[in-house]
Amino acid sequence: MSKSTHFGFRTVPEDEKAAHVAGVFDSVAQRYDMMNDLMSAGMHRLWKRFAAEVAAVKRGERVLDIAGGSGDMSALFAPQVGGIETGGCVWLTDINAAMLARGRDRLLDRGMVLPVAQCSGESLPFPDNYFDCVSVAFGLRNMTHKELALQEMSRVLRPGGRALVLEFSKVWQPLQPLYDAYSFKLLPLLGKLVTRDAGSYQYLAESIRMHPSQEELARMMQAAGFARVDYFNLAAGVVALHRGYKIP
Repeated sequence: MSKSTHFGFRTVPEDEKAAHVAGVFDSVAQRYDMMNDLMSAGMHRLWKRFAAEVAAVKRGERVLDIAGGSGDMSALFAPQVGGIETGGCVWLTDINAAMLARGRDRLLDRGMVLPVAQCSGESLPFPDNYFDCVSVAFGLRNMTHKELALQEMSRVLRPGGRALVLEFSKVWQPLQPLYDAYSFKLLPLLGKLVTRDAGSYQYLAESIRMHPSQEELARMMQAAGFARVDYFNLAAGVVALHRGYKIP
């Protein structure tokens, strides 16, 4: 009998969740960036820039952008690693073809020619101990087996390399009623008006509530083999950035 997992507040068979998530991103891919700006009042750009600064990527390093979507994080990392002459590179990956194509095209529009790969964060097609930095921004909560994804991040990192997880998290409790009203009333309405898809943004609000808290995710990273795990709360905990290092 197939195991079950959550898709937002719904319970679905584990082997069906990826298809449900794919349907969400197929639907919203073309207006994904516009919705991000509307939903966060542009704050998502600051959160991603902060994550890139904390990553402290250096010239010549290898960086993996997991669930990279429309390429925002890759675009921040690419100037940090330098050009081909430095030996560095940034790989943009995503499981969703529509999102990956969107990210590739946006990077090309900015004059950035980066390698891309369509793959699952739970099964990365890269060798052990290959990357200096691995990042996943707003993608972990959509994965069926988060523990496996974190283990894969650890596997492909070189000893001493760092992992960054930027994700929606548990908001400061006094703000919860206001945040709930925004999430379950305004957010689906925006989705309906901008993408003609209220359901996908209802899922977004629900998936955030089902995602591990800051402390829970920190423990999951430690269990996956990361040391010196810490996190930064952004926007009163609406978003958290977790950082951990692969044990040498």
